[in-house]
Amino acid sequence: MPAGQIVKAISGFYYVRTPEGEEIQCRARGVFKFKKKKLTPLVGDNVEFEMTGLGEGVVTSVQPRQTELLRPPIANVEQAVVVCSLREPDFQQMPVDRFLVHGEREGLTIVICLTKRDLVSDDREVEQIRAIYEPAGYPVLATSIHTQVGLDQLKEHLNGRVSVLAGQSGVGKSSLLNRLLPGYQLQTGTVSQKLGRGRHTTRQVELLPLPSGGQVADTPGFSQLSFQGFEPGELSDYFPEFAEHAACCRFRGCLHGNEPGCEVREAVERQEIHQERYHNYLQFLDEIKQQQRRY
Repeated sequence: MPAGQIVKAISGFYYVRTPEGEEIQCRARGVFKFKKKKLTPLVGDNVEFEMTGLGEGVVTSVQPRQTELLRPPIANVEQAVVVCSLREPDFQQMPVDRFLVHGEREGLTIVICLTKRDLVSDDREVEQIRAIYEPAGYPVLATSIHTQVGLDQLKEHLNGRVSVLAGQSGVGKSSLLNRLLPGYQLQTGTVSQKLGRGRHTTRQVELLPLPSGGQVADTPGFSQLSFQGFEPGELSDYFPEFAEHAACCRFRGCLHGNEPGCEVREAVERQEIHQERYHNYLQFLDEIKQQQRRY
């Protein structure tokens, strides 16, 4: 039976690319079977399909996934490039930390990509952001599509990997891809001056081949990520800078809130863990607890 990879999904159609490079427009056969298994085909899935006509077919099975993100909805990526702008809109740490938690939960390699470096007069803001995330093990790249700064570094991180670009609307994901993918001209948008955030220009997830090897997915911008299905005790595992300190907490199962002898909290007080990262951890923890009470 023919096999391939879903590279795009639009309005119930799945576009499957075969190893020979042919793209087959498919629907999912036995859609109720997929629903019963709570399995919806995603971009990035490796599938089997049957031909039903010229360039058309039906997806008959989905192979086991290595990774899965629900927002953006994509499977089998190895790396997430979290894209955030320095200006227009201004850098916001909260949505970055939210996505980092989701990426860590899936075991993805994560790179933080700052865009619109040309709109910032000096390096101080970039260095402040690096001081937050590099101690947690995240590479931080500062890029500009106008001056070309940082683009070669980004290409090095993308080469040979299956990556997803993820971030809020208006931060410059599609503009970056237009620079990285000669021949592609993805639609780009402007930032609303009234709302201070970008307008959605990418409408669906699409997995694109890179000239030097690997694949990269452009995705719609997101405004919020929830923690539905998370347990309070797992959250600290997704803040890598907590690990060494958490092992020294007085009580097993410490949630690093008000518990006595919490080494994580003491590390925050010693400025060994960034205060804002810890503040966001506590907010996420409260959200998880609130969700559990509701359900």
